[in-house]
Amino acid sequence: MEDEAKMVIEDARENMNATIAHLEKELLKIRTGKANPQMLLGVKAEFYGALTPIEQMSNINTPDARQITVQPWDKSTLGAIEKAIMNANLGFNPQNDGTLIRIAVPPLTEERRLGLVKKAKAEGEDAKVAIRNIRRTSNEYAKSLKSDGLSEDLIENIEIDIQEMTNMFIKKVDAILVEKEKEIITI
Repeated sequence: MEDEAKMVIEDARENMNATIAHLEKELLKIRTGKANPQMLLGVKAEFYGALTPIEQMSNINTPDARQITVQPWDKSTLGAIEKAIMNANLGFNPQNDGTLIRIAVPPLTEERRLGLVKKAKAEGEDAKVAIRNIRRTSNEYAKSLKSDGLSEDLIENIEIDIQEMTNMFIKKVDAILVEKEKEIITI
């Protein structure tokens, strides 16, 4: 029976770690002052009739802190990639020179910085909700094990462990958000 208790706690830990990893991935997409290839993650272009992420059809580099270059493997996709970047509404104006696309990353205005901080906080709040949902699901599963013969004391210990883990992961989300906010606000 104690094995099942450990399994409940480990599953919750794994799911909460996955939530943190997802948050970090989403925050990479939020722009800071410097150019970063991650800014174009999720942008999809038409590629032989299918929407394809541009990172799967080109090399994306940052030759300096204010520029991103996109060099497609198939030159015929230049126009589609340029259009996809413009339609992604990232605030970029891509320049197509016939062989690659150059994107000058403009400095962020104060208003835009505040908007990005708000977006980061929304991502953080989503992560906290996901962590709380994992807590709820894990606690419900632990309670369902009572019918399998798990003692009430063990169920209570599982709930305490899961709550402590939840608190730890919520603090981790807050720390990640503080760091990202600092990154966005710093000029």
